[in-house]
Amino acid sequence: MSVLLPNMADFDTIYELEEEDEEEQDEPEPVVRSQELPRPRDAPDPVAVRGAGHITVFGLSNKFDTEFPSVLTGKVAPEEFKTSISRVNACLRKNLPVNVKWLLCGCLCCCCTLGCSLWPVVCLNKRTRRSIQKLLEWENNRLYHKLGLHWKLSKRKCETSNMMEYVSIASVL
Repeated sequence: MSVLLPNMADFDTIYELEEEDEEEQDEPEPVVRSQELPRPRDAPDPVAVRGAGHITVFGLSNKFDTEFPSVLTGKVAPEEFKTSISRVNACLRKNLPVNVKWLLCGCLCCCCTLGCSLWPVVCLNKRTRRSIQKLLEWENNRLYHKLGLHWKLSKRKCETSNMMEYVSIASVL
């Protein structure tokens, strides 16, 4: 049923249009869903690449496993995956030794500085996470978005303890 309001004087008056409109509205139109976009319930679970080394105080592992997850078969080449993870591991290898030295120095001076000596460690850890996130974003723009994947650094609960750890997650776009 369609409503027509001719002017403001007849605002409270409702006029009915032709009966054909009512018959057409009774039949629901079929919903056409694009074959290219997966439905939310059909979307695969994201692939998590956990750290393979020691976990630091802030939950960041000192390296990620370069073993190719079987879930990514057919979506990305194993060589490309290994190259991307190797770049992330190189970034971790470059930044984490500096963080450990500052952590030891900060712990030794913690009593004298009332905890302020730990701030450089917190800042360095944040800088390391940002550099890994930028690296993953560069990898996404370079390759993975073209393949329908998106890598990001995410915080999850550790399987072996109640600690939180950072994992690299690939989700399908």
